[in-house]
Amino acid sequence: MIEAVVLAFVAGGLVGVSRQLNGRLAVSTSALFASFCNHLVGFVLLTAIGLVIGGLLRDGAFSGPWYIYFGGPVGVVFVALSSWIIGQIGATRSTMLIIAGQVLGGVALDWVLTGKPVSLTALGGIVLIVAGVLVAQRQRGPAN
Repeated sequence: MIEAVVLAFVAGGLVGVSRQLNGRLAVSTSALFASFCNHLVGFVLLTAIGLVIGGLLRDGAFSGPWYIYFGGPVGVVFVALSSWIIGQIGATRSTMLIIAGQVLGGVALDWVLTGKPVSLTALGGIVLIVAGVLVAQRQRGPAN
């Protein structure tokens, strides 16, 4: 369990580094080009890792429903948007807003897909995250 928690923090830190690098690339080129480079380099690296250690294409890899393969296009939009946003409002603000959006989206998806009501603790967490974003916004002042 502790390994998963540590790896989650490492993954979160890597997302921040990735967004910052893509944001810088987007500022000097475009958000679309930054997204293209992100996915092209990721594809080449993932293919190389898959060829070296195996397990890239398992039996039944394409047997799921069609919509489960749309994570890639959604990822393209996410990378392009976040790359553009970092150039507009900076890494810290964009990271906080992206995390707030992820939490809200996760809670909404759980609610829609499972039909379970949103718990008070989840609502409290959402309120705290949004309040944190607002406090950070007031302390830093408007962007640019």
